[in-house]
Amino acid sequence: MGLCILGTLPLELVLGARVYRQPRRLLLTMIVPVCLFVVWDVFAIAWDHWSYTPEFVTGWELPGALPIEELTFFLVIPICGLLTLETVRKLRGR
Repeated sequence: MGLCILGTLPLELVLGARVYRQPRRLLLTMIVPVCLFVVWDVFAIAWDHWSYTPEFVTGWELPGALPIEELTFFLVIPICGLLTLETVRKLRGR
């Protein structure tokens, strides 16, 4: 996840995507999908439809047995997508 953030950081700093410079807009964009996916995963874990291999997670869990890595994924990947989208919009003049 760190490499994803570092890889897209130039989109903000060099190309001016302006995603991190608008934290309220970022929060409003992220809150609904993150909450939905967290609830979805918690239910899937509780119903044994979804699990995580212990070797690939730290063992740190949020309520509902949700690994911290899963929440990190739900935050980082959409932010990287938003950085890409805003950069394309800026470069295309929109």
